[in-house]
Amino acid sequence: MATNKNQEREAREARNRLKQYNARQTVHTTQTKRRKRDNVIAIAAVLVVAAAATFFQVSYFTAGPGAPVPSPTASAPVAENVGDVPSPALSENRTWTGTLTLNDVALSIELDGAAAPQGVASFVNDVQTGYLTGKTCHRLVDAPGSAQLIQCGSIDGVGGSDPEYSFGPVENAAANDLYTTGTIALARQADNGDSQGHQFFITFGDSTFPSDSAGGYTVIGKVTAGLEGLTKITSAGATTNEDGSTPPVIATTITAVTIK
Repeated sequence: MATNKNQEREAREARNRLKQYNARQTVHTTQTKRRKRDNVIAIAAVLVVAAAATFFQVSYFTAGPGAPVPSPTASAPVAENVGDVPSPALSENRTWTGTLTLNDVALSIELDGAAAPQGVASFVNDVQTGYLTGKTCHRLVDAPGSAQLIQCGSIDGVGGSDPEYSFGPVENAAANDLYTTGTIALARQADNGDSQGHQFFITFGDSTFPSDSAGGYTVIGKVTAGLEGLTKITSAGATTNEDGSTPPVIATTITAVTIK
């Protein structure tokens, strides 16, 4: 009998140990599953927060108050035009031909609206409105091998710029600062590419004009015939005044100008 009782007790204890083991295993399995689930939830939450932060950051710096202010690039400077400056479209991006007469010297000219649309548009507008006719040529420089030019178009006849008309930037500047014989280019103030206006110059000899901080000078075209006639004016030289101005000895006026 004692043996049977011992066997029953051992069997009962074995069953209890098995129940306890199974219970521990169940708890362990449950905890493991819970940890995995919690980890998944935590990772998902982190990803959601990160995505939201990225979205708001991108929105802030592209469309919101943190968006950078657009600024002009170096290849596309913004001109500070003053007055009734015509649209570059007036140049029609084409070649214009015509005649510019100084006193009785008729020069055949050609303008390149594709290379300098704003400059050509301004010159064409000056012709069409009659601004140039009657204006004088107030400056003559005759230094062979360095600079040879005659400059015309000032508002007051002695070199003054029109304070109500200016534009920029520089277009189609000469390569290597060399303005070959017959070049027609726009005059401007030193270091100010937005100071171009009605004044222009014609080179009657190869001339070198060093670029400054604004670049070179806008080349709008060239003289195609008649340049040798300018010697009627240039051969007399220039007068050097106390203020440094050098008007031609032979008073010179734009007597006529046509363009088409």
